[in-house]
Amino acid sequence: MKVVGRGFAFDDLKVGFRFRTHRRTITEADRAAFISLAWLTEELFAVDEENKKRLVPGALVYSFAEGLLLPTMQDTGLAFLNATLDVKAPTVVGDTIHVECEVVEHRLASKGERGLVRFANKVVNQRAESVLEYNPLRLLKKT
Repeated sequence: MKVVGRGFAFDDLKVGFRFRTHRRTITEADRAAFISLAWLTEELFAVDEENKKRLVPGALVYSFAEGLLLPTMQDTGLAFLNATLDVKAPTVVGDTIHVECEVVEHRLASKGERGLVRFANKVVNQRAESVLEYNPLRLLKKT
C-alpha cells in the first residue's frame, strides 16, 4: 500500500523525470527574520531605502527552494551530498517562487539499497524568470 506523504524513492525516478513544487510568496517578515537569523549585515540587505525594492538574499531563496522540495524527499532522502549554485536574477519581497526539477543523473550507490540522484533545479518567479539554479546530488532510499 502506498504511504501518503512519502517522497520519491530512487526506484521512482529516472533520467528525464520532471516535476514542479507548490509556490510560496516571500514576505518582508521572511526577509527580516532571515537577515537577522543569518546575521547578513550587508547594507544591500540590512538597509531599506525609500522607493527601492527590498532585495532578498540568494541564500534565503535557496533555503525556501529546499523547503518547497521537502515533500518530494520525505522519508526517502538520506543525504544531500553536493551542489553548484548560480544566482541568475534578483529576487525581491513580494515575489512568488516555485521550483522546477529534472532528474539528470541516476545510479546505484555502492550499497545497493540506496541510489544517487542528481537534479537540475530552477527556482522560478511569478514572471517565469529563473532566479536561481542548482544541481543537488542526493542519496535516496532505493524503494
